[in-house]
Amino acid sequence: MDALIRHIKFELSFDVSKLQNDLQKILDNSWVKHYNKKGYDGSWTSIALQSVNGKSDAIYAFDQSTNELLPTEILAQCPYFTHVIDSLLFKKTTVRLLKLSAGAVIKPHQDHCLGYEDGCFRMHIPIVTNPLVEFILDNERLHMNAGECWYIDANFTHSVANKGTQDRIHLVIDGIRNDWTDALFFAHATAEEFIKPEPVISKAQKLQIIEELKKLNTPAANAIIAQWQNEL
Repeated sequence: MDALIRHIKFELSFDVSKLQNDLQKILDNSWVKHYNKKGYDGSWTSIALQSVNGKSDAIYAFDQSTNELLPTEILAQCPYFTHVIDSLLFKKTTVRLLKLSAGAVIKPHQDHCLGYEDGCFRMHIPIVTNPLVEFILDNERLHMNAGECWYIDANFTHSVANKGTQDRIHLVIDGIRNDWTDALFFAHATAEEFIKPEPVISKAQKLQIIEELKKLNTPAANAIIAQWQNEL
């Protein structure tokens, strides 16, 4: 098993009553169905607090543009959400509220390049939750309480089942790694625990690749062939 860190519960924490007070102000706004409609059962919806175009319905999580995110009309009503977001000193690529309604299930899945080892990451700040929410990450159940701040390596298989009677709502922030976040993360784990392991190539795979490299018949290909043949 590799040494990559799957999750961290940071020492950071936020005022639950203030989080929930801001949430109450916007709870009746229009929540957008999550775009991965085959990836869940029940109701999974979102509101963007910051987005590239400043619109609260721009909930997509994969925008890696160089543009700074703009506060949405929803965030303008939420001073404590603004405080929380501004206190996290890194470039954000998405800032959303995600609501998994009671009885809903997010199916097991993996996200692309969302581990700290990739230079980007995802934070969860629960606002409303209940003990019957089952968040499973790489076969481990995580118990995330309101007001806490968590990192999850979303490259690993994860799923969520809200088996309670109350909706589960998290503030979810994706961001870009920097010196500030290194200090935050390395307070909980070593830098080596955020380095991707080198992929292991089996003997059979090497033999297959060698045959393909022979067809190229280039100096670079021949050098790799010679090296691998010595290792076999």
